Order: sequence, then structure tokens, then C-alpha cells
Amino acid sequence: MRVLARPRLSTDEGGERSYLATLARGLCIDRWRREALETAYLAALANQPIIGQPSPEQTAMVLETLVEVDAMLAGLPPNVREAFLLAQLDGLPYREIGERLGVSERMVKRYMAQAFVHCAVLEAELDGLLVE
Repeated sequence: MRVLARPRLSTDEGGERSYLATLARGLCIDRWRREALETAYLAALANQPIIGQPSPEQTAMVLETLVEVDAMLAGLPPNVREAFLLAQLDGLPYREIGERLGVSERMVKRYMAQAFVHCAVLEAELDGLLVE
């Protein structure tokens, strides 16, 4: 369609060949430009962070935090640690935690208090606020 829409440059036989060569060259240049633009666009998309997928830096920070939390919880007795994790991660009420652990709700409250004190002391030590 583009060939028919353009005005003819010449009516002689050599001019038609030249005209077609000019058209072909223009079409090739258009294609190369479009490919270059598509390549640049795809490269820009590849450099964009994927939504929902953390960057390597974020992943490292999360892993470091998890290691610190694990170290904090490692000093707790098993039942205290379990009660704390069930309450904080699973959001279970104390009554249900007590049923799972086979202890009273009052004991779960004691476990939670012990865990919170333990975490507060460790956090104070990490911040340099508590000196032994």
C-alpha cells in the first residue's frame, strides 16, 4: 500500500528501479528502527523489578532478620517458643494455644510474658542499652 500511495519519481525504466530501491531502503530502515526500539523497550522491562518478587537486597535483609529472630527465640524453652510462635505467626488465641500445648490459658499467658521479656532483653542488648 505504501508503494502505491507514494508519488512516482520518474517514468523511465531506470527510474523505477531506483524508486523501488529507495522504497526498499526506507522500509529496511523503518524495520531496523522498530527492532531497535523493541529491543530497548524489552531491555527496560527486564530491568524493572517484578511486582511481588523481592530484590536480592530485600531478600538478604529478610534472611538476616529471620536469623536474628531465630537466635532470639533459641534461648527460650520449647513450650514458650511454641506458644510465642503460635500467637505471633498463626494468630491463635491463648485458649487454643493452651489446648494444643496441653496447658492452661493462664500458663500460655506466662509463656507469652516470658517470651516478650526475653525478646525485650535481647533487643536492648543488641541496641547497646543493656550492659551485663
